[in-house]
Amino acid sequence: MPEGPSLVILKEEVAAFKGKRIIAVTGNSKQDIKRLEGQKIVDFKTWGKHFLICFKGFTVKIHFMLFGKYTINERREGPVRMGLEFEKGELNFYTVSVQFIEQPLDNVYDWTADVMNEAWDAKAAKAKLKAKPATLVCDALLDQQVFSGVGNIIKNEVLYRIQVHPETTIGNLPTKKLNELVKEAVHYSFQFLEWKKEYTLKKHWLAHTKTVCSRDGNKIIKKYLGKTARRTFFCEWCQVKYGSDEKISVE
Repeated sequence: MPEGPSLVILKEEVAAFKGKRIIAVTGNSKQDIKRLEGQKIVDFKTWGKHFLICFKGFTVKIHFMLFGKYTINERREGPVRMGLEFEKGELNFYTVSVQFIEQPLDNVYDWTADVMNEAWDAKAAKAKLKAKPATLVCDALLDQQVFSGVGNIIKNEVLYRIQVHPETTIGNLPTKKLNELVKEAVHYSFQFLEWKKEYTLKKHWLAHTKTVCSRDGNKIIKKYLGKTARRTFFCEWCQVKYGSDEKISVE
């Protein structure tokens, strides 16, 4: 599943189609995608893992789910979910969810929750976390209402970098570690973006898919943790599982 930084890259890659009119639409989406024929694209936006194609009066939301793909000015094997043809060029989506949003986007999305958005609000994120003290940190980082755009890779890397065990609850995090959690979620997301553009992302992984801890040489544990049972890689030796006697105090 593409994480927030990958959709920022997509937004940059399709910028040339902004202001262009769609001359033909193909695909097997159950949505009425034919209504896009003749429409001019007003803008492209992202909110977390949602890619948004904006038109006058409505928006198309693309969610890549687990196996979604896209191509620009070319096609790949397999059925197209939604293909947009322009006078010069085309944009094709495969194995994605397509939905229409008829409301203004500001009524639908909390832009302050998007870690890649300039409206990101760290204080708001801390307040949301404080309201869920029983939540495991591995679940909290994947909560799109708190950290929109953060996915499983970012989750694993952030927890490794701040040396927090994924099964620690938010309510047991010391204030310093809570602040580090929020700060690093954003910081690593932008590093992810930079490395993804350089095609060097995997070279920078310290925990995700690794087997040995680069800090202490101990074994990296792989477990399926949290409500969504996502793959979690961590070091039990240097990532601290904070106890119930250490209560949180959000500044």
